Amino acid sequence: MDMDKLVSLCKRRGFIFPSSEIYGGINGFWDYGPLGVELKRNIKEAWWRDNVQMRDDMVGLDCSIIMHPKVWEASGHVGGFSDPMVDCRECKGRFRADQMTALVFTDRSGPQGATNPRPLVFSAIGEREDVERENAKAIEKFKKANAAQADCDPDVIRLDNLAITDELYALVPCPSCKARGTLTRPRSFNLMFETNIGALEDASSKAYLRPETAQGIFANFKNVVDTGRVKTPFGIGQIGKSFRNEINPRNFIFRSREFEQMEIEFFCHPEESAKWYQYWRDQRFQWYVRHGLRSDRLRLREHDANELAFYSTGTADIEYSFPFGVSELEGIANRGSYDLTQHQKFSGKDLSYFDEERWERDKAGLGLTSFKEYVKKREGEPQPGYPYQYIPHVIEPSAGADRATLAFLCEAYNEDEVGGEVRNVLKFHPRLAPIKAAVFPLVRKDGMPEKAEAIYRDLQRHYPVFFDEKGAIGRRYRRQDEAGTPFGITVDGQTLTDDTVTFRDRDSCRQWRVPLAGVVQAVRDLLEGGSVPAADRPAAAEESDAT
Repeated sequence: MDMDKLVSLCKRRGFIFPSSEIYGGINGFWDYGPLGVELKRNIKEAWWRDNVQMRDDMVGLDCSIIMHPKVWEASGHVGGFSDPMVDCRECKGRFRADQMTALVFTDRSGPQGATNPRPLVFSAIGEREDVERENAKAIEKFKKANAAQADCDPDVIRLDNLAITDELYALVPCPSCKARGTLTRPRSFNLMFETNIGALEDASSKAYLRPETAQGIFANFKNVVDTGRVKTPFGIGQIGKSFRNEINPRNFIFRSREFEQMEIEFFCHPEESAKWYQYWRDQRFQWYVRHGLRSDRLRLREHDANELAFYSTGTADIEYSFPFGVSELEGIANRGSYDLTQHQKFSGKDLSYFDEERWERDKAGLGLTSFKEYVKKREGEPQPGYPYQYIPHVIEPSAGADRATLAFLCEAYNEDEVGGEVRNVLKFHPRLAPIKAAVFPLVRKDGMPEKAEAIYRDLQRHYPVFFDEKGAIGRRYRRQDEAGTPFGITVDGQTLTDDTVTFRDRDSCRQWRVPLAGVVQAVRDLLEGGSVPAADRPAAAEESDAT
């Protein structure tokens, strides 16, 4: 799929616009248009319904974007939430050093294949798949131009490797302007946006826009336990905006500076964390499949040991094959007790969990009457209250609403031919489609517009629907195909005689008749997974009305 075509369609049809476009735009920020805001809202609502509303072991939360600065000290974001950055002195470009690689070819073009100490270097930057693709092209080009080197593979170095010599580093070209010797050495760049609270702008008023939603959940763990009548295992779900001052925002809405997260923090007994990690890893993968992403375009990649955070015993990425390469859609991590332990340490508040039911069940067998006796008997042990009192382990499925939106757009985009005419169509899962049905009068006379509007108003009480009476019916179908509307409903001449309307399916262009009185129920059945009936009319028949 051509990414440029998708971006163009998103702009033309009102899915996504560059932010502040009339002022030239602002890099890394995007606005969702009338169709885009509905699509993204449907994705978030589907996530919330499946992961919070329909589960007895989940509750919701909505935390503030600005929190006490100590939250970010405890989480490690103030001291460690940074990327290595390099600047180009020539073009003023800024790049993440950990996403830049250089290919070093040794030039053996001298007499008798003598080695020239001056290497030939190529650089690339981007997501892993981007870099691999660019490197492969460069290697192929180099070998074609240097037959003697056809069997030689280059050394691949990452620019955040501090062991690179100054001599070699000076040869690495800027990935943007290609100038050599213009890149600065990597330096740490904190990704959090700073702000100030109140009228004074000094160290005491410094605060941050949150770089993730998770920490608000950890900070409210005790509040939820005390008020929500929850018991482990249980989870807290949250959807909200986060902000990261990305060095290189790119790939449309995939990597931006303002984005929306859909996160779960699932709290469980330490002995059960491995089981729940596997559970959530598989559940989240299947959620994307159920909502229309093909399983052969998804992959579940377990992190290698050298990729894991020091506190994690397991992390997996759900990756999707975007047009720009296979990249992360969602991460699922077993975070252990790290986060709650850190916040307990920095806040001075007890964030342990006491399993009262388990204690009441076991105390008689232990020959004890109070939990204090149990703790006293185990005095001196690292966790004297274990296994009844403990810091829960956390499983974190963390998804990006914007990345999910992009993945569903990529999956839905199709070009096919109907009646000899190429059409663009977005084949969204009906649950996610921005508009559920469009209503058309075939012509603007004979009372058809009035009947069509009555149907539209009836449906509007239940679903997002669209009314269109302008233009040839075939063109109106095409407009809704591009918007991803799964069903069209047309009031035509037959409606006036037998009170039935024509239903049209977006994906197959199949058409069939439905009684006026059953329109709302028919739409409901289709949206809830009912099958499309056999056609009363060939798909090509609509083309006769297209002009």
